[in-house]
Parts: sequence; C-alpha cells; structure tokens
Amino acid sequence: MNTPLLEIQQMYKQFSGNPVLRGIDISLNAGEVYAVVGGNGAGKSTLMKIITGLYKPDRGVMKIRGIEVSFSNTSDAHHHGIYLVPQEPLIFPNMTVEENITIGLSENNAILRGKIDTIIKRLGWKLDLQRHAYSLAIAEQQLVEIVRGLVREADILILDEPTSTLTFGEIESLFRTIKQLTADGIGVFYITHRFSEIFTLANKVAVLRDGVITAQGQISEFSYERLIAGLVPENLSAEQSVHETEDEDQADIISVRQTEVCPALKLRDVCGNRFSQISFDLYPGEIVGIAGVVGAGRTELAEAIIGLQPMREGDIFLQDQKIHKQSPRERIASGLVYVPEDRHSHGIFSITSIKKNITSTILHQLQGILFPFKQEKDLSRQYVCDLKIKALNIDQELKDLSGGNQQKVVLSKYLAALPHVIILDEPTRGIDASARKDIYKIIHKLKAKGLAVLLISSDMEEIQLLSDRVIVMHEGWIVKTLEKSEITLDRITTYAFGGGKEVSR
Repeated sequence: MNTPLLEIQQMYKQFSGNPVLRGIDISLNAGEVYAVVGGNGAGKSTLMKIITGLYKPDRGVMKIRGIEVSFSNTSDAHHHGIYLVPQEPLIFPNMTVEENITIGLSENNAILRGKIDTIIKRLGWKLDLQRHAYSLAIAEQQLVEIVRGLVREADILILDEPTSTLTFGEIESLFRTIKQLTADGIGVFYITHRFSEIFTLANKVAVLRDGVITAQGQISEFSYERLIAGLVPENLSAEQSVHETEDEDQADIISVRQTEVCPALKLRDVCGNRFSQISFDLYPGEIVGIAGVVGAGRTELAEAIIGLQPMREGDIFLQDQKIHKQSPRERIASGLVYVPEDRHSHGIFSITSIKKNITSTILHQLQGILFPFKQEKDLSRQYVCDLKIKALNIDQELKDLSGGNQQKVVLSKYLAALPHVIILDEPTRGIDASARKDIYKIIHKLKAKGLAVLLISSDMEEIQLLSDRVIVMHEGWIVKTLEKSEITLDRITTYAFGGGKEVSR
C-alpha cells in the first residue's frame, strides 16, 4: 500500500477552553483531490492552519510521507512541500508577476525563471511574468498563487474556496489545472461549500461539524443527502420545530406580517455584484434571516441595500419610498442602518471612547453652539445601560472591551440613529457564548419594539433560532423562502449548500 503524502491522526485544538478540533483523522494520497466541507465554525480553517504551520495542535500526530513532523511556522510547511492557496490571493499589486512568485526565495534568478517557465509550459498557461500584479483578474491571481507553490516544489496544495469569485469559464479552466496537477502526482485538499464541485472534481470527501469528521470516504459512496446529513446535528429531524429561545413567550410570538401592512423594506428584482433577481418584503416587527454559505452573495446584497455597492437594476423601497438614488448617509437618515460583518474594519473606532463610538452616526443631529457634551453623555449612558455594556465608564476606549461588548457598542451606534430597518451581518461573529445570548436578547427586543430586522448569518442554527422567515441564497440567487412553520436546520442547510431543487429565476 502506498504511503500517504499527508496523514493526520487524532488532532485536537482548542482556543480559550473552547474545543475547535476533536480527534481529526484524515489522509491525502498522491494524485488525489480530497474535498473538505463544513459549515461556519466546523473547524476547516483551523485544521488547514495546523497543516500549514500557522497553528500548533494541542495534541495529535501529523506525518508527511510516513515521517512524523511538527511545524513551527509556514516556512517549515513549505520546506515539506505544503502550500495554501487562500480564498483571497495574497498579491503585491505593484510588483510584477515574477516578483510575486519568487518573493522570499534566495535561488539564482535565472534558475528560478527556468523553473517558472517549465511550470507554466507544463500547465499550458499564458502568463506574462513582467506584467504588474494590479492588472490581474482574480482567476489570474490564483494562477500566480499556484505557481508560487509549485516553484517551491509543493506536492500538497490546499485550495480554500477557490471558485467563490470566479466566472463559469474560469472555474472550468481551474478544474483543468487541478486535474493536470493531480495527474503529476500532486495531492489537493479542496475546501468548498459547493456540492456540485465535490462530485465533479473530488476523489474523496470529509464532512466536518463542530470539530469532528461526521462522514468521510470515497466520493462514489456519497449523495447530496448523505453530505447534508453529515452537516446537520443528529438530534434534529427534518420536521423538528426550531423556534426555541431563552424567552418563555417566544413560541407564542406571531409575525406581524399581514397583507394590509406596508413593508418596512421592499426589494424588487434587484441585481448587483454577485447576486441576481432578489425580491422580498420585510415587515415591521419581523426578523427575516438570510442564510447561505461563502459566495452566496449575502453581504454584497446588504451593501447594495445600504448603498455601499451599486445596483445594476431593480428597485429598493424603504417604507414605500424609493431609495436607490440616496447616499448611505441619506439612507441612515431615512431609517435604514447596516451593522457590518467586519466590525474592526468598518464598525468601530477602536482607539476612541465608547461615548464617541455610540454617537458617531448622529453627530450632525446633536444641537448646540459648541459640541453638545451633555447630549452625547446622556445618550451614551442610556445605551450602555439598555444593552448592559460592561465597561468602567463611557470614556473607556473601545479596544479595551471584550468582543461581545464591542459588538454591543456597534449596535448602540446604529440604534442611536433611530432606524425603522436594521440589517445585521454576522452579529455574533467572534464573540463568546454568553455575549451571544445577550445579542440574541437585544435582537428580540428590537423586534418587540417594531423594528424590521434583516439577519445575515453563516451560522445556520442562529438563523434557525431567531428568524420568523428564512430566505436561502445560493450562488447569488434566492433558492428558497421558508415560512415560520417550515424552518428546520436541515432544510436551511440543504438549500444553502445547493441541495434543493427550487430557485426563483
């Protein structure tokens, strides 16, 4: 029997006491494409970061070609023939293609050029090595990343969601490249949320859930249904009701959505970057979840609704008024706010106070000849109290708060604008279980006050738990809308991963 290129045995990893990997066993052979699939937080990224030397495991064994290894950094992984092609290629835009490929290598330039030319010729690519990287399309950047790995003599490639930003033609070209590489004996870990790609490309598949491999084997042994079964917790059946929360009266809440009530937000045939023909209504006092996996187009849709991305066509109505010509600031003033996914880049001012963060969206509304300090203090104290933000005082810098309390400040910042509609994009990302419960309670209070809530989350259980209605997106399209009585975790997961038949096209 041939020795595997890479073998993982009983790999464990935890962060701050929370287990992320719990006894992973997986092996990759030469010439094999091994698909790895799992929901948000399943442990895929952590496993691959251990393989590439970014993380050290708590315990477990990793073998390369039968020899046990332990990596201290990514250079160790490169030395052993492992290379990760990330979802977002790490390209230096002002360098040439050749400079991007050879960065960090000390070999003679002529020798490196010969290696690159051989690789490109073998793969049948046309790649101008003197072209500046800023002019490359995403698909071309991925080619540069692959060459970067091959010139370092990698025979284990990890491709992380490689098709999430590619066109159909670019995907076909990438698949041809992968088949050429595996024909040369290279082994590929292929991380994806697209089931169709698994059945087209992979030899084997492993399904991760909550840090455990729930199913793995030859792709010939799998169906869509078996993949979905591996993603859904075993104690949930297809018909199980999902509206269970901490609040005793949650099961009795009835949606206010009625035909005679004007929607708070209405979309009609909206098309934009990575989404098409999106239509739905969102009513006051309703939580509508938007479910999907990486590449579904959810965040792009949210950014188009708030005006951060352009629409190609369609109409958006806020309380029956068209807003597609309004700026983001005008939309906020009209009662629409967006709490972004990446709070560190777009949601907070980390080195300023809680007070200044909370009032940052409404400074132009506060009255006074000089800066209205009293209004600012009163408003900040109100939200710190209402949202139970744990802080020394309102002048404490935001960077000194926990992730959960930072998220509460971000919510306060947008709630201070007194919105009618709030879009929450991954509202519990990166926060602990206790803070997550607090955020859930806040969301329910917003609903009880009559706000219309559009909830975007990669956590299917979060969508299941909070939503009155669920819109499932896949590859830019709405593939299914689940009414309250239809919402189950396995239905959400099935449609999110492309296993359903319905699509509104």
